[in-house]
Amino acid sequence: MNRDDIDSLFELLSARGRRLPPVERWHPERSGDSRMRIDRSGGWHYQGTPIGRPAMVKLFSSVLRKDEDGYVLVTPHEKLSIEVDDAPFIAVAMERRGEGATQEIAFRTNVDDIVVAGGEHPIEVRNAGGPRPYVEVRRGLHALINRSVYYQLVDCGEQLAPGVFGVRSRGTSFELGRF
Repeated sequence: MNRDDIDSLFELLSARGRRLPPVERWHPERSGDSRMRIDRSGGWHYQGTPIGRPAMVKLFSSVLRKDEDGYVLVTPHEKLSIEVDDAPFIAVAMERRGEGATQEIAFRTNVDDIVVAGGEHPIEVRNAGGPRPYVEVRRGLHALINRSVYYQLVDCGEQLAPGVFGVRSRGTSFELGRF
């Protein structure tokens, strides 16, 4: 299916057959440093040089895992640390379907992961020098919701309780701020 034939993130999500490796089951003895870094804007670097091939970035992102001691790239044979400045992914697109209690909000990341916010993919706002919104993509890996997408998200918001503003998706409420 051609990406141009897809009308929405929801259709793309249902048409997608991408399966990720079972990195949570891999615990290799061999470890080291990948000499890679993901910067605050979601750019991937090897030894300080940007990785310019999107297919390589997607491949590396598929074996990314967050352990207690930090982020790692893991295969059945080795585990390599990777430096992550903030979040490993950036939410670059958003789409809303439905309204109120039946509303669903889908996000697409810079590495083409698509998730629908809900119990499995919560939205959270961290306040470090101002509000920074994130959505969990998989297994403890988060995407920073970029500014334009965050404005779209706020447009979908409502008063959840007295003094609490947020959004709902798949029956779960997420606080975006207090007033």
